Amino acid sequence: MQTGENEQALRKILDMTRLISIILLCLHFYYYGYNVFKTWGFAGSFGDQLMGNIFRTGLFDYFNLSKLFSLGFLCISLLGAKGRKNEKLHFKTAFFYIALGIFTYFLGYFFLIIPATPEKKMALYMCCTVLGYLLLLSGGTLLSRIIRRNLSAKDIFNIENETFPQEERLLENEYSINLPAIYRLKNKVRKSWINIINPFRGILVAGTPGSGKSYFVIRHIITQHIRKGFSMFVYDFKFDDLSIIAYNTWLKNKHLYKVEPKFYVINFDDLSRTHRCNPLDPKSMEDITDATESARTILLGLNREWIKKQGDFFVESPINFLSAVIWYLRKFNNGEFCTLPHVIELMQVEYNSLFTLLRTEKEIEILIDPFVSAYLQNVMEQLEGQIASAKISMARLSSAQLYYVLSGNDFTLDINNPEDPKIVCMGNNPLKIQTYGAVLSLYVSRLIKQVNQKERIKSSLIFDEFPTIYLNNMDSLIATARSNKVSTCLGIQDFSQLRKDYGREQADVILNITGNIISGQVNGDTAKHLSERFGKIMQDRESISINSSDTSISRSKQLEAAVPGSKISCLSSGEFVGITADNPDCKIELKTFHSEIINDHEHLKKESNSYQGISPVRIINNSMIERNYLQIKKDISEIVNSEMERLIHDPALSHLVIKKKK
Repeated sequence: MQTGENEQALRKILDMTRLISIILLCLHFYYYGYNVFKTWGFAGSFGDQLMGNIFRTGLFDYFNLSKLFSLGFLCISLLGAKGRKNEKLHFKTAFFYIALGIFTYFLGYFFLIIPATPEKKMALYMCCTVLGYLLLLSGGTLLSRIIRRNLSAKDIFNIENETFPQEERLLENEYSINLPAIYRLKNKVRKSWINIINPFRGILVAGTPGSGKSYFVIRHIITQHIRKGFSMFVYDFKFDDLSIIAYNTWLKNKHLYKVEPKFYVINFDDLSRTHRCNPLDPKSMEDITDATESARTILLGLNREWIKKQGDFFVESPINFLSAVIWYLRKFNNGEFCTLPHVIELMQVEYNSLFTLLRTEKEIEILIDPFVSAYLQNVMEQLEGQIASAKISMARLSSAQLYYVLSGNDFTLDINNPEDPKIVCMGNNPLKIQTYGAVLSLYVSRLIKQVNQKERIKSSLIFDEFPTIYLNNMDSLIATARSNKVSTCLGIQDFSQLRKDYGREQADVILNITGNIISGQVNGDTAKHLSERFGKIMQDRESISINSSDTSISRSKQLEAAVPGSKISCLSSGEFVGITADNPDCKIELKTFHSEIINDHEHLKKESNSYQGISPVRIINNSMIERNYLQIKKDISEIVNSEMERLIHDPALSHLVIKKKK
């Protein structure tokens, strides 16, 4: 207890101990310099009697024995010494005084053997020994005043204190993705595993450009899922970075499937290395809601600003118009001409013929009635406001290359069909995001509709740079597809990017329902959101208080963020934080991780160098592409002419024909 009485008692004990040390040193001088003291007149009968009693204790059996006892009592007195603490003092200064003091303290013996008078020798010996004693006293006092705690802690960024235990077991099943890693626990580096044992609960891979999303995470999801027999869809933003990985992994592992899957590529830049696929395949469009969903996907993909305005009149009207055109072609001649290129061309037909044709289909009558009414009432400004935005947007897709790919039927989008599994890679081009992204959005929207069904094989959907395409019901897919064994992996750069392209509400839903999160370096609100999601851990806290006599240290434990937002903003490439989801039959206590994923760089480099390029699908030239383009235009022209002719000459239907306005 730091009471005044105890402080005073301690001080008296220390003073007494130091006095004993001084007395012992004086007795040493008196005993070994007795003749000199006698000459000086300091010897007497009382002193002789006292020294005789002390001699019998054996204190003077050896020359340095009494000096050592004196030094020992001095050290004891210094152990409890206190004084004004000073963080500027250094151990070097104190140890220098102590070392010099010990040297001088025992050096005095040599003055006793030099050629000189006994009085002179004894005087020099005593002066040298006392000087050494004083140096020892000063050094010991300085040492007690040095603050033992280093105020400028070595762990200035609190790195060691923010470490926590992580999952070190390899937990593997037929669906899992397992990434080897290392992490720090206090001052040790330990091996760990990032076990995504339930990928069907959604995987979100976030990170700024260069953080290593594709190299450290997405490529392993592709390779491990193909090895485990998944059908797969890969949205490859920078074609063919991921597609070539999927292609070569498929070549090595396709024999492991029960039914060998086929590999397909959609690529609008190199038409010799692309398959053709009709996203509006009539077999997959069961009712008019499919047409409406397709129309919404492609128009919102072409006009991203409409995403936040869904429900507005000038957004819903173009969607209804496009839905009517799609469903008309779906019903005409059993869907023979139901392709996106035919839809685009039919939309450009002049209003008399277009509205006449659309009025013949009863299911879309309610959709086109507002447009027909505006046209018949000659309210052209209103009509153009409703239709022009759809026509102008769709006209951007009018190119021979797109028409060629979109009008073929090399494969269907049911990638997880047990009888015909597929691995499909679709490539975008960063220089043509707006055009290609809208078409790919339609492909993916139709693919999701067919994949999310019961009694299908396990499938993996991988989206690199997910915000560059628009999928209206991605949140529903993640929420409902788990029971149908559909794994979804979304690669994004930042949450704000997702909010910008999808709107805050839908983006927040996607983020909050995703069970597995792997994040590299991200900043701002994204880092803050992740830090809150990862929770808190118990951390040590230490405070130092300095006063005139002592230094007090207070230690406590406090709940702090396991991974602060500032740390997430400073992650190196290959370093990831995240949280994993578990299963009822495989519990994971340590779900949160902050580790560095280990890649065998040499092996991956050799593997990449041995990759085969994606094989050409067909030999094609510009004349073939141009012929296909012209054929589509001819098809629409023939449909319009033949139908108009039929309606005009049929008395029962002639009333549907809209006469050309003057």
